[in-house]
Amino acid sequence: MIDMPSPNFDERQGRKPYIILLHYTGMKTAQDALDHLTDPASKVSSHYTIDEAGIVYRHVQEEKRAWHAGQSYWQGETNINAVSIGIEIVNPGHEFGYKEFPDQQITAVEKLCQDIMSRHDIKFVLGHSDVAPNRKEDPGELFPWKELAGQGIGIWPESDQVVGDIDICEALDQIGYEMTDKEKAVIAFQRHYVPEVFQDGTEGQVTDLTIRRAQGLLSLS
Repeated sequence: MIDMPSPNFDERQGRKPYIILLHYTGMKTAQDALDHLTDPASKVSSHYTIDEAGIVYRHVQEEKRAWHAGQSYWQGETNINAVSIGIEIVNPGHEFGYKEFPDQQITAVEKLCQDIMSRHDIKFVLGHSDVAPNRKEDPGELFPWKELAGQGIGIWPESDQVVGDIDICEALDQIGYEMTDKEKAVIAFQRHYVPEVFQDGTEGQVTDLTIRRAQGLLSLS
């Protein structure tokens, strides 16, 4: 782990982190991202950045509030920065050539998340798009959420059983999503839990698999 401190942080004001929030950097290079996250003028930061080789950079101590979530929401909580630990994962993102995450990078993500979970009572492992569906896409549909869940980092819903019909808006609201824009909330849910729809072009549609994954997630909560 390499210390690369950022001045962009403040106090948690008595709150304790219970969310690990994963982002992609969405910039052309790792150095661009590191420079941005440590620039006082940017007014943004994260606790950690992980580059494509799996090297971890620490910017903000976990007991402090980093500035990474912006306007966000999860299960009624709107001060996500105060209750989360932010990890930036180097990837150019949808704007600059979104691509799969290298194995060594994901291994480093898993190890860091497990390390954080050993120190904090983490209830949720989420993506930026989960807490800000109206404006964010990261870490995106190529991020291996199911693999992380297999390592005990977050959860992955089973989708082989359907128990009755559900209203997708009510289901996503119950799961935790902000529902001011139904289609964007559905897409955010699909980026995390139904990446298959991005392969067949049905993202944003309430497919049978989307419903089954939502049901599966609710059964785990």
